[in-house]
Amino acid sequence: MSDAIISYAAFILADAGKDITAENLETIAKAAGAKVDSTWAEVYAAALEGKDLKEILAGFHAAGPAAGAASAGAGAGGAAEEAAEAAEEEVAEESDDDMGFGLFD
Repeated sequence: MSDAIISYAAFILADAGKDITAENLETIAKAAGAKVDSTWAEVYAAALEGKDLKEILAGFHAAGPAAGAASAGAGAGGAAEEAAEAAEEEVAEESDDDMGFGLFD
């Protein structure tokens, strides 16, 4: 449960534009009346040091494997587009309509 509390505290700090430090994470947790292990605050602070949490979270808006390939392959040129096209073709091939029969045939 401590990790969830510290995660929410990190979101609050990021939204407020404050530094995500172990001290700030613990302060928010205590203000909420939660008791957390200071190790979690230190781990989160170290993991997020120098990173923009809002930017990290903005990368999760894309859904699906083709979108993941697109965001991961920014330097790969057209490879992401090819992956998206291949995924669309695969879905089209799996359709029952393409096989010439339906559920009640």
